[in-house]
Amino acid sequence: MPPKKQKEEPRVQLGRPGNNLKSGIVGLANVGKSTFFQAITRCPLGNPANYPFATIEPEEARVIVPSPRFDVLAEKYKPKSEVPAFLTIYDIAGLTKGAAEGEGLGNAFLSNIRAVDAIYQVVRCFDDADIIHIEGDVNPVRDLQIINDELRFKDIEFVTKAREASEKLARRGGQSLEVKGAKDEVATFDKILAMLEAGQKIVHGEWTTKEIELINSHYFLTAKPTIYLVNLSERDYIRKKNKHLLEIKKWVDEKSNGDLIIPISVCLESRLSIMETDEERNAELERLGTTSALPKIITTMRSALRLISFFTCGPDEVREWTIREGTKAPAAAGVIHGDLQKTFILAQVTHYDDLIELGDETAVKANGKLHQKGKEYVVEDGDIIYFRAAAGKN
Repeated sequence: MPPKKQKEEPRVQLGRPGNNLKSGIVGLANVGKSTFFQAITRCPLGNPANYPFATIEPEEARVIVPSPRFDVLAEKYKPKSEVPAFLTIYDIAGLTKGAAEGEGLGNAFLSNIRAVDAIYQVVRCFDDADIIHIEGDVNPVRDLQIINDELRFKDIEFVTKAREASEKLARRGGQSLEVKGAKDEVATFDKILAMLEAGQKIVHGEWTTKEIELINSHYFLTAKPTIYLVNLSERDYIRKKNKHLLEIKKWVDEKSNGDLIIPISVCLESRLSIMETDEERNAELERLGTTSALPKIITTMRSALRLISFFTCGPDEVREWTIREGTKAPAAAGVIHGDLQKTFILAQVTHYDDLIELGDETAVKANGKLHQKGKEYVVEDGDIIYFRAAAGKN
């Protein structure tokens, strides 16, 4: 008989497995980071100052994730409470050349980046004599290279220290699992160092599950996914032209493995954010013949972090929950409450498209589209789930 086919386990993902993942806004001083933060969060922090390091401690806010499915479900159930998904965003102090050696606010800046899971890197592509550029002139490729180098230099420092600790243990000799594990770690750290010294980021490497688990335990800066936000003048954003765009794309393709680039006009988004109603914002966008970049920026970061959604629905509440791709049903239940994961029995799952097509839960059940799933079920994006669990202990 042919050998029984093994079920492939979901691959361990690079990055922390938590469900409340955070994105940090990174860039040189005075490129529009804090203004972008205010626009995307609609959370004014006072007027951004026109000098380096105006942001000293990272500011934090939660941003509602645009979700047409959530809006449809809320309209269908008309619940007492509606709880959309969110993404936590940090505005981190501006970086400067030499940060890896402690220049400017280097050490604080780099430790703040270490605490986030993904990076929005803002790069300035507009000229404005009233806004000082820390490097003296507008040169986005130079700015991109500065940040890329500073993050790599700091990771080289982190990796070198971690390697020294593992090598010390490996030198003890013998055949113990601890020593063998230390030797494997040294080999992985050597592989990481070779990448970093060649100008590459950890996030773009090919890693085994064991290597990923080691990388995840160290929170390396270049192991985080990055989305590049190209900050244009309002005029250039509307006409979709800027003299720096092609050279930025070339740099990102060569140095950052084709990571996503999103043009944005922080000036425009800032103007829109202070308008009182969506109607006013939409009217202004229609007048200008353009769209806001913010919804794409939020949803694209969720994709970069490999986040998906499931829903819980009923007359009391419709809520969108965020999990990482590959999460099994008990762990998804644990996002709601830890006891649900411990006492999980099964998940009653309806796919969003089935509910919308059939109209209501009664029709879903009558058509055999309500599925009973056990502990090995991997939750799919858009699942509507009711979890059944045993009575927990007080």
